[in-house]
Amino acid sequence: MQIIFFDTETTGNEPKDFLCQIAWKAPGDVEMRAGLFKPPLPIPFEAMAVHNITNKMVADKPAFKDAPEWQEVKDLFENTETVAVAHNAVFDLGMLKKEDIVPKNVICTLRVARELDPEAKLSRYNLQYLRYALDLEVEGVAHSADGDVLVLEKLFERLLAKMIVKTGDHDSAIKQMIEISARPSLLNKFNFGKYVDREIKEVAKIDRGYLEWLLKSKLENSPDDVDWIYTLKTHLGKLV
Repeated sequence: MQIIFFDTETTGNEPKDFLCQIAWKAPGDVEMRAGLFKPPLPIPFEAMAVHNITNKMVADKPAFKDAPEWQEVKDLFENTETVAVAHNAVFDLGMLKKEDIVPKNVICTLRVARELDPEAKLSRYNLQYLRYALDLEVEGVAHSADGDVLVLEKLFERLLAKMIVKTGDHDSAIKQMIEISARPSLLNKFNFGKYVDREIKEVAKIDRGYLEWLLKSKLENSPDDVDWIYTLKTHLGKLV
């Protein structure tokens, strides 16, 4: 299997949004493959404030599908021998699917990190939090596709080492990470709102209405937030 780390930057995180940058690399490679592309809608200021990609920067760039990188990414990611690795892969996979690219094998380091922290000792699992919480030594700019790929590579190395201890060997560890990544995570604690840092199962006992409201909100406004939707449905007894 060929591991490929990748990250996308986008016009936003809603169903209408598209990627405007993608970066990818293989483990240990010095070369980083990356490209900027003109999305089919303007990049809003809110997105610019995160990744610093402006409309001027992509004004003369081709659309992703019209760029030579598109075929390169499609051939690589859809190869059955490739394992595409991303953090919060559900989001990046959604962006790739809009570009008619569907990776065959995926590892989500967000879901794997949660799986390897069953007692929820870490309060957050976003990439930059893990970068510092786990003391990952990386030189890279946060919230740029290429910078995040460098952090992702170091995080993957750490998670893979822990998974090898758990499973016994490298191939079994990779297989387990793929299996974990293919299913929703059951979240342990709230990291926002009035019940921040409280266990979700406890809140389900004392304020079911809050979970009902949050589930309705997620289904209406954030249908791609599958881990939260799965978690809320589990604690509300609504899985079918």
